[in-house]
Amino acid sequence: MTRRTVVFAVFPGFQMLDLAGPHEVFVQAGQRAERAGRPGNAVHTVAAAPGPVASSGGLAVSPTLTAREFTGPVDTLVAVGGAGVHEACADREFVDWFAATARRARRTASVCSGAFLLGAAGLLDGRRAVTHWSSCALLAERYPRAVVDPDPIFVRDGDLWTSAGVTAGMDLALAMVEADDGPEVSRAIARQLVMFVQRPGGQAQFSAQLAAQRPVRQPLREVLDWIADHLGDDLGVPALAVRAGMSERNFARVFRAETGRTPAAYVESARVEAARRLLESTGTPLDAVARSCGYGTVATLHRSFKRSVRVTPGEYRRRFAPHATAD
Repeated sequence: MTRRTVVFAVFPGFQMLDLAGPHEVFVQAGQRAERAGRPGNAVHTVAAAPGPVASSGGLAVSPTLTAREFTGPVDTLVAVGGAGVHEACADREFVDWFAATARRARRTASVCSGAFLLGAAGLLDGRRAVTHWSSCALLAERYPRAVVDPDPIFVRDGDLWTSAGVTAGMDLALAMVEADDGPEVSRAIARQLVMFVQRPGGQAQFSAQLAAQRPVRQPLREVLDWIADHLGDDLGVPALAVRAGMSERNFARVFRAETGRTPAAYVESARVEAARRLLESTGTPLDAVARSCGYGTVATLHRSFKRSVRVTPGEYRRRFAPHATAD
């Protein structure tokens, strides 16, 4: 067996973390394979022209090869993102090289705004994809035949993988390693890299608290923290207003003004987020998920989940939980 060739396409103004994080995941996977007596990974960076390529932060890398020089077999082709991606998309020769390389690669991926390079290469037509939350609308506008899903941290559509911003690229790389070498290897690499947790692709780019504006008033900040730890409690406006020391009318008005959401909408998003985490990472039965997240019944969980996530809890678990079984 030959070593698997992993190629990162870089360009002036790329985001260093989009490259360095996933690059290290594949390097460590290759080292582990070689220690086990199996072929490892040959990891390359490829640019349009020779010489150091400066990242958006000023740090530079020296690519292994130029696009014209790299003609060998490819297992995994990855487009990194960064502020310079739009200029890279205007480089027709570089885009044509990327498209031709993707045709002979086993799989093609992007990190963050690298999805625009996939789009320029004609790879997103009819495919589900994601990019950094701030660029999802532009990606959908520029490539209307793509199915842009702004929520997940990464998306796999067959042999096409795309991820949200920066650290999500490491989650995508770990998912690829898991697909190739198994969950034990990917978890071992995550531990070595001191990652808090290997996040499944279906996890939202934002938690409920990050998605909401952070309140100015301390009582409201304390209420948000309390909600996250008491999803099974009564979280109606009367109960929350008492906890905040406000009248119900004033609490509802101030909550919306300071968070940008109604109390009911915030609570629902927090409960859906908690349910997603349980469905992705545990085999907890749906009735227990419903109770722990404050839904009471599976039917209520089903309605809320379908409204927010657009699939049923069972479908979500089958799609995103490793080795999931149907409930």
